[in-house]
Amino acid sequence: MVLVFVVSIICFFLPKYIDYRITALVLLMTVSFVAMLFDILPVLLTAVLSGLILNYFFIQPIFTFHITDTEDILLFLMYLIIALVNAVLTFKIREAENKARDKEEKVKTIQLYDTLLNSLSHELRTPIATIIGSIDILKENKNKLSETNQTELLEEIDKASIRLNGQVENLLNMSRLETGMLKLKQDWCDINELIYTVIQKSDSIKHNHTIHFIPNEKLPLFKLDAGLIEEIIQNLVTNAIQYTPEYTIITIDVQYQSDCCVLSVSDTGNGFPENEIQFAFDKFYRLPNTKTGGNGLGLSIVKGFVEAHNGTIRLENNSSHSGACFTISIPTETSYLNHLKNE
Repeated sequence: MVLVFVVSIICFFLPKYIDYRITALVLLMTVSFVAMLFDILPVLLTAVLSGLILNYFFIQPIFTFHITDTEDILLFLMYLIIALVNAVLTFKIREAENKARDKEEKVKTIQLYDTLLNSLSHELRTPIATIIGSIDILKENKNKLSETNQTELLEEIDKASIRLNGQVENLLNMSRLETGMLKLKQDWCDINELIYTVIQKSDSIKHNHTIHFIPNEKLPLFKLDAGLIEEIIQNLVTNAIQYTPEYTIITIDVQYQSDCCVLSVSDTGNGFPENEIQFAFDKFYRLPNTKTGGNGLGLSIVKGFVEAHNGTIRLENNSSHSGACFTISIPTETSYLNHLKNE
């Protein structure tokens, strides 16, 4: 209604430039615009109100609802009919578009859950079966197994437990991102210490991979969500371990550049096909012909956690065409006291 009044006032003070017939078209456009934004009741009220304003302020004689000219009577009646029909049709079109959008979102949601269930059917079942099988063997043959065999079974249980925990963590993290329940808990943290923690956690799964990291002692303390940053680094390292050949070197580097914490995780593996890089952060995406393991959520979670910090992540192949490099840049506050200490 306010919009109709504003448009009417502008037209009323421009009689030399805008004829009342043009005013009718302008008001009709206003009603159409309102129909794209509001529900049907306010749209119909706006259509009727604009017709009354057109009659009272613009059609001769003005300041009265009486119309003497037959042509103007037809104009007024046609305006009301067209405004009402236009309002209803525009609203119906918008309603149909919303229903189609909702239906499309439901289809996408169903596809997402189907993909998730298919992934879970294998990725969770395998480590659970390994744990149950190993425990059964230990129970039934405890006195018959050598210490070496028992140690091997315990190592299998340990690896399966870590894999299972990683899958559950990824699912929970994706749920937090999808539902908007992710809340940052920012505090001062030592990024070198976080990286060392990730390396220690990765010892049991890195096999013949080498993780190379030289701490940068000149870094200030960063104000970040330490838990999410640790998850980011952990997912990138785990991804590199899982999808690169044995004896690959994984390098972690962190710098402070332009008020940003810049973190990179690179490897000397086979890299990404150039035409697949754009899909790397999609949910459930995995490179064709990769070995089993993982559900394709790790990198999408990394991207979500980085963006929660208002940061950016970039994937590119190394210039030597050997391996991939993930580069993360997160704007952050730094500790002034730590700057003094480093100087």
